[in-house]
Amino acid sequence: MENPIYITTKSPTLLSKIAKIVVSIVLIGLALMFSVLLFVVILVVGAVAWGYVWWRTRDLRKQMHQYSPSDVVVEGDVIEGEVIKSEINEISGEPRDEGARKLIQASR
Repeated sequence: MENPIYITTKSPTLLSKIAKIVVSIVLIGLALMFSVLLFVVILVVGAVAWGYVWWRTRDLRKQMHQYSPSDVVVEGDVIEGEVIKSEINEISGEPRDEGARKLIQASR
C-alpha cells in the first residue's frame, strides 16, 4: 500500500511558484510593519514614563542642587573595620552584667 503523503498529482506551475513568492514577500512585509509599529509603541510608552518620573522628581533635583556638604554635622570620626575588643562598658567603670564582665575578662 502506498503512503498518501508521498503521492503528488503534478509539479507546481510557474504561476503557483510566483504566487508563493508574492505571498511570502507580503507576509514578510506585514511582519516587518507590525514589528516597527510595536517598536514605536514601546518607545512612546518609555518616553512618557521617563517624562513622568522626570516631572515628579523636579523638586528633589532642586533640593540636591541647593545642598552643600557643609550643611552636614559630623560629631566624630567614622572608622570602618572590625571590632576586636570593645571597651564601651569599661568607660563607665564596671560592666553592666555578669556576662559582660566575663567577656571582658576573657578578652584580656
